[in-house]
Amino acid sequence: MRESFSPRRVGYAVAALLVVFVGGTIAFHQSLHESWLQSLYRTVVTTSLAGLDTVPRTDAARAISIVLVLAGLTIFAYVAAVLVEGIAGGVLTGALAERRRRRTIERLSDHYIICGYGRVGRRTAIEFRHAGVEFVVLDLNREAVEAANEHGALFIEGTGTEDEDLREAGLERAKGLIVSADSDADNLYITLSARDARPDLLIVARASDEDAARKLRLAGADRVVLPYSTAGKEMANLVLRPQVAAFLDIVSSGGGPELLFEQIAVTETSAPAGKSIREAAVRQETGAMIVALRKGDGRFDATPTADALLEAGDVVIAAGTPDELRLLEELFGPREAVA
Repeated sequence: MRESFSPRRVGYAVAALLVVFVGGTIAFHQSLHESWLQSLYRTVVTTSLAGLDTVPRTDAARAISIVLVLAGLTIFAYVAAVLVEGIAGGVLTGALAERRRRRTIERLSDHYIICGYGRVGRRTAIEFRHAGVEFVVLDLNREAVEAANEHGALFIEGTGTEDEDLREAGLERAKGLIVSADSDADNLYITLSARDARPDLLIVARASDEDAARKLRLAGADRVVLPYSTAGKEMANLVLRPQVAAFLDIVSSGGGPELLFEQIAVTETSAPAGKSIREAAVRQETGAMIVALRKGDGRFDATPTADALLEAGDVVIAAGTPDELRLLEELFGPREAVA
């Protein structure tokens, strides 16, 4: 909560009011020789600006009344300012932030949507931030929303099971959807809704077991990840093949400074289209190395030779440093750009 509406500032006002009550009661008791209860009553009525039953009989009592009225005005004005500042500040700031966030989301395109900001969703967001990829978080859990806000992520409060939530997250303009809710049922429903709205959308979903994974594939998920199964395989690799596991961790984390992996689509306008890897001189021109090819029919060539043909519709899987991969992207750019 904002400092303007802190309990400490309200406590100052209450303490000041008590001091005024005590001081006024003593002053009236001494100047008018009234009972303590009558003096307290006169003090409360005067300070609260409600008026007096009778006009004070002496000049001293009238002076005390004037001081109490001014003190009451000051205290109540202070309390009102604290309340208005806290309420208006919180409401207006929150409303403005909400509008800015929604306008930013409305301007996004080719972004990703993360449905579910739990452990899997947050780890995905970290990788997206590192890669400079724009994304929107979709979650209804208060803790998840607060975490997304704290991390500076764009977010929509919703479950993703409602079509309206997906639309607000920019589903029609999104490049991909990460379905990472803790519930297999929710993930299945989200996948069905998203696939119906966007048949061309890339959907990666989380499943807790093989049965849920099978259903998610039937619902339209392109890829399904089983975190527990993946974790078990990784732990086994760390024991059985520690050096291989260490290498894969470096190249798959997105943060290895020495070697990164990237995928580049071969289009009809790409300069190397129709050429072999040798003819395109990929290694000589960029320094990057093509480690795999996914052909247009979906087949993988995991060990492409120098004579492997690069055809439109293929996807090149390459390894190299950031500078080498940048040169590779330029090489596979349109022929006009290369010229």
